[in-house]
Amino acid sequence: MGINTGFRIGELLELKVTDVMDEEGTFRLFLEYENKQQPIYLNEQVRRALKLHFQQKTPISTDYLFQSSRGHAPITRQQAYRIINEAAKHVGVTEKVGTHTLRKTFGYHAYVKGIAISLIQKRFNQATPSDTLKYIGIDKTEQQKIDVNL
Repeated sequence: MGINTGFRIGELLELKVTDVMDEEGTFRLFLEYENKQQPIYLNEQVRRALKLHFQQKTPISTDYLFQSSRGHAPITRQQAYRIINEAAKHVGVTEKVGTHTLRKTFGYHAYVKGIAISLIQKRFNQATPSDTLKYIGIDKTEQQKIDVNL
């Protein structure tokens, strides 16, 4: 979910089942920003992952999406880091992958696909476009190839 939404790990760990699935079993996500409900697009990969997750574990609406097996709290940031690193190793990534790696990767690929830096900046809640470019590893003096697939 991190690589497909660009959320901070803290935001992801606070999600509850009711935040991502309604009573009819439809996957959707609304986050509260500045006292407004903001709809967040969940792509097909996220919806498939949620469906698989809920097939393996019957969801209880009050549970955290990433519930700890040791109680009613979400997993810790450290546990999330371990899970992400193990998954990365499993697919052949040898470098350390942190929880922010997913967020930065989302921003980088959104930018390269043609999403306006102002929209990425807004999602990341950063002060300036140059902060966002720096955060996602884009050198603004470098010529970037932008893929726009309409």
